[in-house]
Amino acid sequence: MKVLIMGCGRVGAHLATLLEADGHEVTILDVDPSGFLKLPHTFRGNALLGDGTDEDSLRRAGIQEMDAFVAVTEADNANIMAAQIAKSVFNVPKVVCRVYDPAREEIYRELGLDTVCPTALIAQSLRKRLS
Repeated sequence: MKVLIMGCGRVGAHLATLLEADGHEVTILDVDPSGFLKLPHTFRGNALLGDGTDEDSLRRAGIQEMDAFVAVTEADNANIMAAQIAKSVFNVPKVVCRVYDPAREEIYRELGLDTVCPTALIAQSLRKRLS
């Protein structure tokens, strides 16, 4: 599977490493070149400087050939916008985005975006441990 990840923070870099270890072709895109330092020296995928909300950057990253797109920057708005572009403009088959705000997660899920909300997941996990 060919996967494009937007955001090379801890989650993006770790996800890229895991997917590559599973045999997938991974491209990771970030606006900050220092983010790529989080990738292991063994990373064989593509690390590209660019903005995942910009269609030209996405084209340079090869989004037209991608099987999946994942948006995991620190910014909910950027993740949501990039996910919508990947899904609606480029018709990427599998699109997932991280959204920190639980209220937004529900809204965007209802609009058809596949979302992951770490805030809700952690709160649920902590609640369960306190029970």
